[in-house]
Amino acid sequence: MILNPKNGIDKLLFGMQQKDVEAIYGKPDKEFKDDDENVIYLYNNEKFRLTFYEDENFKLGYIISSNPELLLFDKKIIGRNCIELKAELPFKSWEVEDFDSTENHFNESNWLTLQSEFGIVIRVEIGAIINDNDELEWKFKK
Repeated sequence: MILNPKNGIDKLLFGMQQKDVEAIYGKPDKEFKDDDENVIYLYNNEKFRLTFYEDENFKLGYIISSNPELLLFDKKIIGRNCIELKAELPFKSWEVEDFDSTENHFNESNWLTLQSEFGIVIRVEIGAIINDNDELEWKFKK
């Protein structure tokens, strides 16, 4: 399962709508709305949490995954030492936020977050890129 920076994960592309995702993965295991009225899909087998933005006509704009098969530039992500993984990646600019036992390592140019606990990556978050015109860049073309 490949994480494609700025585009999505696996067959998921930013800009897909719920029906596009369901055509690939079927109905989600769980569906709900968050506080902003965005639709959230959970897929247990794939370990995906997908956010469809209400104010963007419910387009897929954010993906969270803890899938152990996730690859970034042919490197496994989940279960890796976060510092070692970051050293192997071409992204050199990381902001780090500390939350008790977890840390978020955020690379803004790719809207990518590696979340680690006790120094080990436990999940990845990736979002659609916001361009210079302050608009989301949708990768999915029908």
